[in-house]
Amino acid sequence: MKNKNRIGPWRRLIQWATTLLLLLLPWFEVDGKSLLRIDIPGLNLYLFGQILRIQELFLVLLATLVFVLGFLLVTVVLGRIWCGWLCPQTTLSDVAEWAARRLDLTVKHNRLHGGLAGKILLQGVYLFLAFLVASNLLWYFIPPRLFYTRLVALDLHYATWITFVLTWLLVYLDLAVVRRLMCSDFCPYGRIQTSLVDRATLSLHLPDAEMERCIECGSCIRTCPMEIDIRQGYQVECTNCGRCLDACRGVMAKRNEPGLIRYTFGLHGEGAMGLLNPRVLLPAAALLALLVILGIGLLDRPVASLKVAVSHTAAARQFANGQIGTFFNAWVNNRSQEAEVYTLQARNKDSGTPLVLKGQIKAELAAGENRRLDFVLLTPGNEMTVEFVLTDGEGLELSVAEAYIGK
Repeated sequence: MKNKNRIGPWRRLIQWATTLLLLLLPWFEVDGKSLLRIDIPGLNLYLFGQILRIQELFLVLLATLVFVLGFLLVTVVLGRIWCGWLCPQTTLSDVAEWAARRLDLTVKHNRLHGGLAGKILLQGVYLFLAFLVASNLLWYFIPPRLFYTRLVALDLHYATWITFVLTWLLVYLDLAVVRRLMCSDFCPYGRIQTSLVDRATLSLHLPDAEMERCIECGSCIRTCPMEIDIRQGYQVECTNCGRCLDACRGVMAKRNEPGLIRYTFGLHGEGAMGLLNPRVLLPAAALLALLVILGIGLLDRPVASLKVAVSHTAAARQFANGQIGTFFNAWVNNRSQEAEVYTLQARNKDSGTPLVLKGQIKAELAAGENRRLDFVLLTPGNEMTVEFVLTDGEGLELSVAEAYIGK
């Protein structure tokens, strides 16, 4: 059988590509900012060159909805391809079993069989893989170089230590004890997927019409990592990895016959055209609409934002000339990719008359920086609605915030 007829190399290539993407993504930066990272202390989300503040949570929610809906749509169309080809749990189990084979150990019914020395060495491999996974998780919250610098210096926050150690322990136990049991017994996704199966969902199966050609060699059962018999029809434990397909093709190729097992859209030959039904088209349309809204929201974001509030730590004061001094706090966020100088101005909303500000009303902010400015607003004493205007170095108005001043 020619290698081009095997899908195993393609599956491994995709697994390597997604694994490297997860490992390397936190290391790449745009203008010194991570491509993807959640900055908890700064309440920022770094998203492929964009910096989203907590005030822009609606964009994060939109992105989450896009991810969830896209994931469900992929499930309806491609079935459990995620489980067999992309899921990190499957990749970790594959790597763990590959390491066991290299150490002359075998895995059967999720148990290791072989020499004691090999088993001990394998536990060291599991510990290293668990360490790498735990570190990789935290890279999405702490820049990788900073993480390792603080790890070596034992200078991580206690919450970070707890997360790191617990993740390390859980992943190690997963590799050492659970592995494929997670897919067959514990993972809820497999159960959810059964309710999402459409009449045209991509599935891996042995058609009834091919059963008479089966020579009962058992190669499909021996090669299945989930240890199931695909000849018994659709089973929730099947991850659609395609190993049985390759094994069957290999056996039948020696007889100059095509393999029996195949990927098809639908269990009854509905074909890809069967996907043109409301269960697929409606979520696809909703996903497209959300992507458009998210794209517009990201592209139409102002380059700077301004939030103003009356200070709760200093009461308003009346001066000898009759003016009232009201203390304010302002939060200015530079959303651009370059440093910028900002100036605060104020005016009466109704009349447009300029008002006097004293204090921190001008500041230079680095790209993505968010800073609090404290200042005093001087007013004649009458009630009014004040507009606070944020301008850049060229005097262009970037953002406006309002506040009501009463007696």
